[in-house]
Amino acid sequence: MFNGSYDLRVCMPSRQPVRQPSSPGAQQAWKCLLLFAALLFAPAAVTAQLPDFTELVEKQGATVVNISTTQTVKGPTGSSPQVPQLQEDDPFYEFFRRFVPNPGPREFQNNSLGSGFIISTDGYILTNAHVVEAADEINVKLNDKREFKAKVIGSDKRTDIALIKIDATNLPAVKFGDPNRLKVGEWVIAIGSPFGFENTVTAGIVSAKGRSLPQENFVPFIQTDAAVNPGNSGGPLFNMRGEVVGINSQIYSRTGGFMGLSFSIPIDVANDIATQLKAGGKVTRGRIGVVIQPVTRELAESFGLPKPAGALVSSVEKGSPAEKAGIEVGDVILKFNGKDVTSSEDLPRLVGGTRPGNKATVQLMRNKATREVAVAVGEMPDEARSAQRSQRRAPGAKPSESVSRLGMTLSEPTAEQRKELKIAGGILVEDAQGAAAKAGIRRGDIILGVNNQDVKSLEQFTQLMTQFEKGKIVAMLVRRGGNSLYIPFRIE
Repeated sequence: MFNGSYDLRVCMPSRQPVRQPSSPGAQQAWKCLLLFAALLFAPAAVTAQLPDFTELVEKQGATVVNISTTQTVKGPTGSSPQVPQLQEDDPFYEFFRRFVPNPGPREFQNNSLGSGFIISTDGYILTNAHVVEAADEINVKLNDKREFKAKVIGSDKRTDIALIKIDATNLPAVKFGDPNRLKVGEWVIAIGSPFGFENTVTAGIVSAKGRSLPQENFVPFIQTDAAVNPGNSGGPLFNMRGEVVGINSQIYSRTGGFMGLSFSIPIDVANDIATQLKAGGKVTRGRIGVVIQPVTRELAESFGLPKPAGALVSSVEKGSPAEKAGIEVGDVILKFNGKDVTSSEDLPRLVGGTRPGNKATVQLMRNKATREVAVAVGEMPDEARSAQRSQRRAPGAKPSESVSRLGMTLSEPTAEQRKELKIAGGILVEDAQGAAAKAGIRRGDIILGVNNQDVKSLEQFTQLMTQFEKGKIVAMLVRRGGNSLYIPFRIE
């Protein structure tokens, strides 16, 4: 703070009156006085710069609610707390099988906890879809300890947003902020009920914006380091102005607990979903019918792009809006409706956020030259409705023994199902356990191919799988909802 060395003796108290620093000694004394003052008030100055969340919490804490759900689940046949789970080769297995009565299927209550926040004074509440999914009963507890039964107005699994309603009036409601104004490094706080501890406040900073997560194509997540744990799901993320900028949705963890990586859904995305759910109980999204992949640095160089940006079209669906607009395989989409496609993850969000039936302008690169095409945006099939149709069992279908050893129960879709799903072949997964579940295959999936070979029937699939040796990995092409993906499957 000061240059040179000082004699501490000149800083000692003196009986002489303080005079103006007209001599070198007096100047040295004044410098020491300034040094002591700086050291004395430095901690207070640093403390004053730290954020104070108390006023924000006092004003906005009442808008946050605790959500508890109850779901009735049927246990497996023959399960009972008194009957141990024994292997068939256990010497006591036959004893319990013969002399302990079979209780049959039983029901038990599955309870879960989450958070939410009030968005209107008449009782509309935003939360995560996974908080209220399959719930038979939803209870909402306010900050003033009042409790209400809630009903689901609508939910959207693709963005994990749900809108619920309680019968109440004159409630405190949140104020919406603009996530686009958020800056990396800015302070934010999360309020929720982690592990059931109501109205828990945690603070952190914005770690990143526009994060893309696996299987999450429609949400540019806000990443923070605010502590979020099970039970925080659906709670609000506030900026320092007391505005909601996000909904706490996911964490990255290797232990199941908080590890410094929390992800929130931007409130503008959530508000758009809530508006559609309130109006019609469902969400409609646009689609143009292309399959895309990222543009690497090598691909950018080969396509004549100045930098690796955009979305490379690897497939165009026949009869789709993209094909009708003239989009071709090998095109690199650079802009959609005037908005830059910085990476391939941006395109699904931009297209999905466009109302079906609207016209959109697509800027693309083809043969090292840019051009624009107009595309009439179509409508994306409803995921829940598609899954419900695909889970219907074909009458008279029987699972194959050679397929059952893979952990799957399969059947052939009916002609009506194939027509609805627009598939010529494929087989329906009615149940997935063991190796199949471990690989990521789910009930309701449609297996369309194995190692680029089309699956036309259950019998053909059974014969095909017998050709592979134990331990070999095959690639199964699976239709799930409105999308297709390859799942690596190890033969066991």
